[in-house]
Amino acid sequence: MPKSAKYLLIGSTEAYCGKSATVLGLSYQLQRKGLDISYGKPLGTCLSQSEGTVVEEDVQFITDSLKLPKNRIAPTILVLNEVTVQKRLRGENKIDYQKSLAQQYSQMLFGDLVLLEGPGNLEEGSLFNLSVLQVAQVVDAAVLLVARYKSLLSVEALLSAKQRIGDRLIGVVINDIPTEQLQAVNTTIRPFLEQHGVPVLGMLPKSLLLCSVSVGELAKQLNAEVLCCNERLDLMVESLAIGAMNVNAAVKYFRKRRNMAVVTGGDRVEIQQAALETSTQCLILTGQLPPPPFILNRAEELEIPILSVDLDTLTTVEIIDRTFGTVRVNEPIKVECIRHLMAEHFDVDRLLALLDLSPAAAVS
Repeated sequence: MPKSAKYLLIGSTEAYCGKSATVLGLSYQLQRKGLDISYGKPLGTCLSQSEGTVVEEDVQFITDSLKLPKNRIAPTILVLNEVTVQKRLRGENKIDYQKSLAQQYSQMLFGDLVLLEGPGNLEEGSLFNLSVLQVAQVVDAAVLLVARYKSLLSVEALLSAKQRIGDRLIGVVINDIPTEQLQAVNTTIRPFLEQHGVPVLGMLPKSLLLCSVSVGELAKQLNAEVLCCNERLDLMVESLAIGAMNVNAAVKYFRKRRNMAVVTGGDRVEIQQAALETSTQCLILTGQLPPPPFILNRAEELEIPILSVDLDTLTTVEIIDRTFGTVRVNEPIKVECIRHLMAEHFDVDRLLALLDLSPAAAVS
């Protein structure tokens, strides 16, 4: 009889903490250790159409990034969206999802370790009995929690999670720590959590690159028309600037920033000119006024895309802010970044020891 795989469920204290990034970086390390890993997301949340079929975007992306064969992909049991929630609330859907999870997962052989990506927080999925703790209990998984650092009070969410999850909590990753706070987190939060039975397996510094958004993603979210440099939509935007002041103030403001998207009116030609001569990754023009030819020519020379949107400045900024807040790790440069960060700041050997897994011969 083949041995059954162990399960590690990666959850988070709140949405957009960096679960997918953690899965990606961790999987890469485990593969390098020679472990046969599988991946799945029991509760799907991000759907898109691909070649006529509906796919879970995170599952598709991680499968492709890790080059996992089909027999190493655990099935998604349920898609969480307005439709499925409404049906459940009306009593139209009485499926026992825990039974479904147990049946589907018990029929498959998943190698050494199955990494499961949990829902957005500890409550999500409860309506269908598929919260982090409920899934962990059904498949007998250890839980690794990812938390975004905000202040020393971030410790409270992790202590609360320990009380809820109990001994299944095998460790935590504290993500997005500003460089100047790393020392404080290491000397205060880490020892405190360790004393309270919460192993701190990773402390990841804040990365502007991981928080960045591609110009192409901004164009998509804004439903923008790309006026030039269509081939440079892969440029990464790290910050946002609004060109609403006079040109002298704008130049000083722009010079202090790097890799920015500048939002300004289509009629603010002098602001557009100033932005093109600083660290700008794209110009976003509101009001659907086309820029003059010399602006387009200069942007072409400098390879800076110009986007035109049929929105006012406030709405444009709100959409961009929201995009920054929910950014996904789906560009090759970000994948490389998270691999380096996890290799440097995550204790994979300690994780394997806690899981009682011994790595195979290391892969060079």
